[in-house]
Amino acid sequence: MKSSLEQLAAHAAAEGLLDVAYATVDSPFGPLLVASTPRGLVKLSLPNHDTEQTLEDLAGRISPRVLEAPARLDEVRRQLDRYFEGRLHEFDLPLDWRLSTGFRRRALRAIDRIPYGRTRSYTEIARSAGNERAVRAAGTACGANPIPIVVPCHRVLRSGGALGGYGGGLAMKQALLEMEGVQPGRG
Repeated sequence: MKSSLEQLAAHAAAEGLLDVAYATVDSPFGPLLVASTPRGLVKLSLPNHDTEQTLEDLAGRISPRVLEAPARLDEVRRQLDRYFEGRLHEFDLPLDWRLSTGFRRRALRAIDRIPYGRTRSYTEIARSAGNERAVRAAGTACGANPIPIVVPCHRVLRSGGALGGYGGGLAMKQALLEMEGVQPGRG
């Protein structure tokens, strides 16, 4: 038996009134907000980000037709659960890249190709995105990544192996890397 929320989401989807579906996912770091469009996963908001602000941003940038619809995100939630359990090393999800453009999108696509348990430097990402001198821009792309964890910006380090920054905080970045078997340099 479907809840009234699930029925509303199903009706909205059937009528073409649901442009962005969202749900929360439990993680070892706290709740994550995930959102998808018919194209694919468009947003993963880390625990330290404001949920209401994220939803307002999605409504403004994509469509005001945003609705909590957990069933539409079952596969995303399943893959994230398996990743956090150490049983998934590569996400197989359609991604909606529309929240990033130009160099940032190229940098994020380069980051998306970093294998599980491996890292790259900001310089390597800049080079892969077509401008090896745009190291700061590569860092900005990481910081603006709308789909962290799935697009693994936590795998991007400074040239000397130091962590650099991370939207979820350095402790989260360190923990994600250690979960993948990476022991980055500190400092």
